[in-house]
Amino acid sequence: MTYSVAAFYKFVTIADGQALRGQLAELCARHAIIGTILIAPEGINATIAGHAKELGEVLAQIASDARFCDLDIKRSECETQPFQRLKVKLKREIVTFGVPSANPAVQAGTYVGATDWNTLIADPDVVLIDTRNTYEVKVGTFPGALDPKTQSFGQFPAFVESNRDALANKKVAMFCTGGIRCEKASAYLLQSGFKNVYHLKGGILKYLETVPPEKSLWQGECFVFDERVALQHGVTQGGTMLCSNCGAPLAEGEACATCTFAPTAPDPSAA
Repeated sequence: MTYSVAAFYKFVTIADGQALRGQLAELCARHAIIGTILIAPEGINATIAGHAKELGEVLAQIASDARFCDLDIKRSECETQPFQRLKVKLKREIVTFGVPSANPAVQAGTYVGATDWNTLIADPDVVLIDTRNTYEVKVGTFPGALDPKTQSFGQFPAFVESNRDALANKKVAMFCTGGIRCEKASAYLLQSGFKNVYHLKGGILKYLETVPPEKSLWQGECFVFDERVALQHGVTQGGTMLCSNCGAPLAEGEACATCTFAPTAPDPSAA
């Protein structure tokens, strides 16, 4: 049985978070949709899954809210349900960063579509930055991208400040899984005085969905925070697995160098 997956976010002012949480929880439960939805004063961030017809009805209902009528939805399919339950949570931020003044709803870098991304990053004047955590970068990235070596997104501002001189007067292009982290990072760079800031619209997921493999510059797989572990071109499940002891992502058949445990595939029965 095939499940449809939708990932989306939007930075937009939400003043009725508690009421919206109740509405979305009831809507998803009614249509047997599960996954994670985060709601904060700065916006919404979600990845949800279910049968195609039911998911379509939920997305249509969400889009009927004027605040969410233009969501950029990344779509994929998988053979097993990638989530175990529905979680609709109220948070301080839809992606934890710790710099409230970095607000993409007020200012953000230049969006670059998936089909234009290759041209941008081929520019020798561009500094390419992977805004994800180092364990995600290990699974796959664009060639030549800087790895900030963060364990959490909240460490990204320190990376910027420690590399300010190297980044000054450069075109800075950033990317992340679905677009949310690099968009927020772009707001931070702009408020920090950087001028030429770009980010991949829709993130790696949109790139893997849109750009055919023969034209793709992506190397490896894209780590995702659900039972699929990582996705490849065509946004289908890849071969990356998790260490059964520490949860670190591992290539298929690779033993964990940290704790010497063998990898384990996600248990479909747990979904």
